[in-house]
Amino acid sequence: MTVSAMYPGTFDPITLGHEDLVRRAASLYGRIVVAVAANTGSKAPMFTLAERVELAKSTLSDIGNVEVTGYEGLTVDFARENGLAVIMRGLRAVSDFEYEFQLANMNRHLTNDVETVFLTPSDKYTFISSTLVREVASLGGDVTEFVSPKVKQALMERCGRD
Repeated sequence: MTVSAMYPGTFDPITLGHEDLVRRAASLYGRIVVAVAANTGSKAPMFTLAERVELAKSTLSDIGNVEVTGYEGLTVDFARENGLAVIMRGLRAVSDFEYEFQLANMNRHLTNDVETVFLTPSDKYTFISSTLVREVASLGGDVTEFVSPKVKQALMERCGRD
């Protein structure tokens, strides 16, 4: 049986930590859909949905069983509508666990058709978050070790440092 999974998030921007999880998950699942969320809640995204989708596509284009798409609405609805049995989430630190555990339980309450699975990033990526990458870039720092070259270029342009 081939299982399809989704990796939802805002990916504003996609980082090497995200990429690490996708590459590792690609060997576990037959199909991975990197689902870029349009609605970011209280977050004000640096990049538009179309830009975030394009940056994720360019970063992950060499992985054959990975698709990237934007979506709106409930994650579990997107999963069910697209035949995705698993929602994959990343846990970087203990501080992520409480929120992710709550989210997984809410999703389970909304549907029994989709399961949540947690992956941890490689050690060298545990401290990276999109929020920190945006902050470092906006303050003129070097983000080379945190994002792909295309994402770095997009960040530099957005921060007026092309």
